[in-house]
Amino acid sequence: MNTVEIRKISEFDLKGDIHDHLQQLLCECFREDYPEDRIYFKQKPHLRFLAYIEDRLVGQIACDYRVMNLNGERINVLSLIDVCVSSNMRSRGIGSQLLKKIEEFCHNRDIGYIVLFADDPDLYVRNGFQRVQNRCKWLKINDKDQTTYGIGHEVINELMVKAVGEKGWEEGELDLLGYLG
Repeated sequence: MNTVEIRKISEFDLKGDIHDHLQQLLCECFREDYPEDRIYFKQKPHLRFLAYIEDRLVGQIACDYRVMNLNGERINVLSLIDVCVSSNMRSRGIGSQLLKKIEEFCHNRDIGYIVLFADDPDLYVRNGFQRVQNRCKWLKINDKDQTTYGIGHEVINELMVKAVGEKGWEEGELDLLGYLG
């Protein structure tokens, strides 16, 4: 297999070909669920990790650095969004390479946890994530017209966490202090 190159890029620096290639990848991977007029679902992320093979974009993970509230304590979280690998490049370890690069990025930074929501947990479990059962609170955003329509409160079975700091994860109440990302 050809070597995978992973590049980190700030959302502020996305333009031209990178923007167009991201839009194509996201629409391919998420099909009818993804808005065709933008490269984010509900909110723009802070940065992205992009996987390339021979200068062709084959995967990406968007990241938000945010504060959440876990059982009354502020925690610093890197929230992963829109994890995807091109359909013809799956099962080659690209997703795991992206996750490893993000974990390396977290070391020696003020990040306690990596958090994501996953319908299919297999990739994440193989990479040290665990499914947790916290009661969550978040801002509900209509992704079509980008308007707020309420506050959600429920246990979200797709929530997965990996501790990258010194403290382990706790069950209980998790206030996302923003959108479900």
